[in-house]
Amino acid sequence: MASLTVRNLDDNLKSRLRLQAARHGRSMEEEVRVILREAIEPQASSVAGAIGLGSRIRAHFADLGGVELDLMQRTSSPEPAAFS
Repeated sequence: MASLTVRNLDDNLKSRLRLQAARHGRSMEEEVRVILREAIEPQASSVAGAIGLGSRIRAHFADLGGVELDLMQRTSSPEPAAFS
């Protein structure tokens, strides 16, 4: 396992990190590991070729087929907003 030292960390930030770690029942070191892991992992799924959420939803429901809806004809003209 590798080690990392962070220098010149603001005292207020360190205090908030300590409190957050305590709320999660973790040590400060473990809290930092979790924060770093969560910050990096989403980038791995966004690489080229990854399937996005919309595409996954569409694929999930593709076997059900689609529905074509008739668009209603507009009966009145749109009016600009009045800001008075």
